[in-house]
Amino acid sequence: MNKFEQLGLNESLLKAILDLGFENPSEVQEKAIPLLLEKDTDMVALAQTGTGKTAAFGFPLIQKIDADNRNTQALVLSPTRELCLQITNELKNYSKYEKGINVVAVYGGASITEQAREIKRGAQIIVATPGRMQDMINRGLVNIKNIDYCILDEADEMLNMGFYEDIVSILSDTPDQKNTWLFSATMPQEVARIAKQFMSDPLEITVGTKNSGSATVSHEFYLVNARDRYEALKRLADANPDIFSVVFCRTKRDTQAIAEKLIEDGYSAAALHGDLSQAQRDGVMKSFRGRQIQMLVATDVAARGIDVDNITHVVNYQLPDEIETYNHRSGRTGRAGKLGTSIVIVTKSEMRKISSIERIIKQKFEEKSIPSGIEICEIQLLHLANKIKDTEVDHEIDNYLPAINNVLEGLSKEELIKKMVSVEFNRFIAYYKKNRDISTQSSGSERRERGDSEPREFNNNGAVRYFVNIGSRDNFDWMSLKDYLKETLDLGRDDVFKVDVKEGFSFFNTDPEHTEKVMEVLNNVQLEGRRINVEISKNDGGGRRDHNGRSGGGRSSGPRREGSFAPRREGSGGGFRSDRNSGSREGGFRSDRNSSAPKREGGFRSSAPRTEGSSERAPRRSENFGDAPRPRRPRRD
Repeated sequence: MNKFEQLGLNESLLKAILDLGFENPSEVQEKAIPLLLEKDTDMVALAQTGTGKTAAFGFPLIQKIDADNRNTQALVLSPTRELCLQITNELKNYSKYEKGINVVAVYGGASITEQAREIKRGAQIIVATPGRMQDMINRGLVNIKNIDYCILDEADEMLNMGFYEDIVSILSDTPDQKNTWLFSATMPQEVARIAKQFMSDPLEITVGTKNSGSATVSHEFYLVNARDRYEALKRLADANPDIFSVVFCRTKRDTQAIAEKLIEDGYSAAALHGDLSQAQRDGVMKSFRGRQIQMLVATDVAARGIDVDNITHVVNYQLPDEIETYNHRSGRTGRAGKLGTSIVIVTKSEMRKISSIERIIKQKFEEKSIPSGIEICEIQLLHLANKIKDTEVDHEIDNYLPAINNVLEGLSKEELIKKMVSVEFNRFIAYYKKNRDISTQSSGSERRERGDSEPREFNNNGAVRYFVNIGSRDNFDWMSLKDYLKETLDLGRDDVFKVDVKEGFSFFNTDPEHTEKVMEVLNNVQLEGRRINVEISKNDGGGRRDHNGRSGGGRSSGPRREGSFAPRREGSGGGFRSDRNSGSREGGFRSDRNSSAPKREGGFRSSAPRTEGSSERAPRRSENFGDAPRPRRPRRD
């Protein structure tokens, strides 16, 4: 029996739920829907982004709407046009078997007269951004004086964006006897003030702990010098070959600049910010949903409408000005019970913010080091080997095998593997051999300020690093794998450290005295019928540094990179790109005509046109990309 049937929803809604493939209600849906259906009441619901809040208010709202009455009965306010359109589409899907219900989206960037015309034809539910809604009220194009329901979705974000006055003005134009449902991820003072002013004895439901982060998201930070922030972003992308991420910047200018640099360096990236036209924004999101873009660089405002499954990482290239905003960012990943990772690239001057975020989300960050060049090479090499192993063979190639065998005649299996992998690996490792280690670490006083002991990640001298053939495809993240290893090996809390989880494999460290136990125990363990294989990594335990803190090579300006050398997935936009001046398809690095620095033509190169978020080039800055805070100006939709 579908659990939605137990919530009191009518048959037409249950039929739509079946079409949508929903099986079990989320926690916020299970708590909110019966209460909202049972009686007319005000409600405050606190739940993380991505927990199903739209359905939590959407199903009971549709069931309560009078389809025979063409007047506006409900108003839903949301912070951005993307989220406004998303809610509108979802409500239309929910009400597909409810004849006569009309939902209209009202947002900036589209014709206000056409929106007014749609409302005049009859719209029981209006979904609107505050700025455009206030504009329509001022022009007398809409009447909300007799509505029965008002829903504030992502209330904290609307107020954080500077819409407080608009919301107060809009709510003042609605009747006192209406029901107000407020949905929010956090409960800052401004939200509490709205609730107190416009709601009467509201019911309150909370999913998880108030203002807390999602349990399916792990949090980690990387401490770097300000000048190395962009290089750190590239290394983190290289260390996670299957990354599918949203990268957050504070300003539109920084968003455009970082996206352009990533594209120039060969990553499949695009910018999403308020200066793009609606057509450009739609194009970027279409490419991102189709995984043609693997790194979407966005502002907080523009990202409010992102509802994409299977985002693996949220990267905080810059921390937000408002600490509460971090919760919204991290909520982009770890959805629908899947695991996700929220990464913060932080400088020493921003370390206090980490402690503040920890207090708000009630979760601890793990301090990790930026991967060294040799670690990245090892990760990418094993990733390539896994891709080769998992590749399905198209037997059309059988027609060419005789000619191929003639070319490769005389090579042993080992020689063939070495040569095949070296096509990519030689130039890749040549690039990273020349690059310095950019990792830094918080001082003892900074850690004491945060209440932390010295992290084991940065104490690698003498540690043994292992490779193990389990990873995220086995439903592990670094926290769960660390717990699994400690339990399986019967080791203490600090005996397993520097856990790094990839898709089909992982790395971890122990002290040398545990090596024999690790090898003996894990190599005799099976996980869901598959034998675990653990080997000692050829790496030296995470990259020892010399007395200058360098892990190899001097400072390098760095060659232009064209993504990782992982083979292209169908439809991913990755893979090898042919030189625009020739018909060849050269993987790995290639020499640039105007520079001796090698370029790389693999991995994250997108096939998406540059017009999607990157056609108009923002002014370029050579360093830092806006590490200093800037005055915040609220955006009006």
